[in-house]
Amino acid sequence: MDVFVWLVCGVTAIAASVLASRSRRAMHIGRVAVGLLMLVGGAVVNAAYFWFGLGDYAGFADPAHFAWVTDAWRAVVAPNQALFINLLILFEATVGVFLLSGGRRTQLGLVATIGFHLALWLFGWIETVYVALMLPSLVLLLRAERRAAPTTEPATYPGKKPRADVGS
Repeated sequence: MDVFVWLVCGVTAIAASVLASRSRRAMHIGRVAVGLLMLVGGAVVNAAYFWFGLGDYAGFADPAHFAWVTDAWRAVVAPNQALFINLLILFEATVGVFLLSGGRRTQLGLVATIGFHLALWLFGWIETVYVALMLPSLVLLLRAERRAAPTTEPATYPGKKPRADVGS
């Protein structure tokens, strides 16, 4: 199931991100795809694996590009999986909800997702390829979300007259 979710949401997010700057609909589709990727493909899948004993995370960093990543994972995360995997689940769920909620929260969710992906590539070649495909899409979606965000006008006060331009 997790591969299916990652594939469908990932391909959808990539396709939508290309069109997101020109189409509000594509931007929303990309937002939902990345939100579901983090919420379902991340939080729900990790929760199911961990809470129901379907997977052990001790060896997750074994294919890492650098020995220090594997060593740190085995020294810190592996013996404390209950803490760190539950924190991961909480992070992914929170980011997924932020992504789906719109506005500034979506932008914050995209920034968090980009940061997450910037760290994920360290864990092996499969992750590196995935990140290389997703990172440009996440940046394009964030760019589209920022451009679509409403701009705020400077506050005006009762009795205050607008300032005339110096050159007029």
